[in-house]
Amino acid sequence: MFGVFPPFEPHGSGGPRIREIPLRMVLPNLITILAICAGLTGVRLAFEHRFEMAVALVLFAAFLDGIDGRAARMLKATSKFGAQMDSLADIVNFGVAPGLVLYAFLLDQAGSAGWIAAVLFAIACGLRLARFNVLEEDAKRPIWQTEYFVGVPAPAGAVLVMLPVYLGFLGLQPSVAAAWIASAYTVLIGFLLVSRLPVWSAKTWGQRVKRDLVIPILLGVVLFVLLLASYPWHVMAAGVIAYLVFLPLSFRAYAKRMEREEAREREEVSSPVEKD
Repeated sequence: MFGVFPPFEPHGSGGPRIREIPLRMVLPNLITILAICAGLTGVRLAFEHRFEMAVALVLFAAFLDGIDGRAARMLKATSKFGAQMDSLADIVNFGVAPGLVLYAFLLDQAGSAGWIAAVLFAIACGLRLARFNVLEEDAKRPIWQTEYFVGVPAPAGAVLVMLPVYLGFLGLQPSVAAAWIASAYTVLIGFLLVSRLPVWSAKTWGQRVKRDLVIPILLGVVLFVLLLASYPWHVMAAGVIAYLVFLPLSFRAYAKRMEREEAREREEVSSPVEKD
C-alpha cells in the first residue's frame, strides 16, 4: 500500500534499500533545508528594509550550507540525495540571496544596470558551482592542484559581494554614484567566480597543530569571535579587503608551485631509469 509521500531513498533507486532511515542520515539534509529557509528569509527581510537582519541571515545561510557536507562526512551520512540537495541549495544561498539583498539595499538605485549586475552574479555563481562539481570528478587532475580552487569559491563570493552593504552599515551613504560603483564591483566578483584564478583552499592547513601553538590559536579564535560580536561590520569589511589582497598572493604561490612541479617532471623524464 502506497503512502501519501514516496519513501526516502538516500542513495537513489540504484543504491541499497534501508527499511528504517537512521536519524544521522536525515540531519545533514535538514541543515541544508534550514540554510535555504534562512537565505530566502533574508531576501524577504531585505525587501522589507530590515537590512542588518537580512545580511545576518544570508551569512548564516552560507555558514549552514558550508557545514552540511562536513556534517554528513563526520556522521558517515553522505548520500546521493544529500549531494543533489546541497548543489541546489548552493545556488540559492551563495548566488540568489546575496545578489537580491545587495540589489534591495543599493543596486536598485542604478536602475536596470543594478539588476543586470545582480543577475550576472547569480548566474556566475551557478556556473562556478557546476564547474566545481565537474572538477571534483576529474581523476587526471594532479593531487597538488586540489589544494587550490579554480576561481573564487562560491561561499567566499557570497561574502565578498556584500562589501557595499557592510560599508553602508558603517556610514557610507547610498547614492546613485555608489550604486553604479557597487554594480561594477558585483560584476567583478562574478567574473572572479568563473575565472581560472587559482585560490588556495587551505584544505591541508591546520589539520595538526604544534603543542606550543594551541593556546595562542585558542586565544586568537576567542579574540576574533569577540571582535565579530562587538564590531561585526568592521570585521566583515576588513575580512573582505584582506581576502581581495590575498588573491594575487595566491596566484603567485600557485605559479611558483607550477614551476617547481614542471621542473621536477623534466628532471624525471631526462634522468635515466636505473635497472638492477
